[in-house]
Amino acid sequence: MSIEKGQAMPAGAFSVMTDGRPARITTDELFKGRKVVLFSIPGAFTPTCSKEHLPGYVNNAGALRAKGVDQVACMAVNDVYVMDAWGRSAGVGDSVLMLADGNGEYARALGLEKDFYGLGMGMRGQRFSIVVDDGIVTELNVEKEGSGLSCSSAEAALEQL
Repeated sequence: MSIEKGQAMPAGAFSVMTDGRPARITTDELFKGRKVVLFSIPGAFTPTCSKEHLPGYVNNAGALRAKGVDQVACMAVNDVYVMDAWGRSAGVGDSVLMLADGNGEYARALGLEKDFYGLGMGMRGQRFSIVVDDGIVTELNVEKEGSGLSCSSAEAALEQL
């Protein structure tokens, strides 16, 4: 069962690259007392993720912050080195926090994991976005299989704020 609007985000931690070294950030550090737009992609460097999803959030980070968002964060079931390299190659700078959910533990805790074994990618996270206000889900947008990018885009998040 997946997380729903009105529920608290589950406790957990992500890997992030800090000063060129892997570090951890807990969900309390990320969500407590803050408004966060968290979006998830099936995999770094994959076509829709690289051409549309991440760039949309990078390009709209300022507009999201203007609507009261403290942090925009991208989550993927990839290791911290891949997420860091992808963020650097996409020029995210400080606009989007790149979160590695290396073993898919947080995707599973959210109930939003997806089987991509048929594509040789193993278990990953679904494509989604969540608006989190002080640890509580206020908006949840999970893309339907095969729909591409629509409800979890940066533009959709802007409309919900």
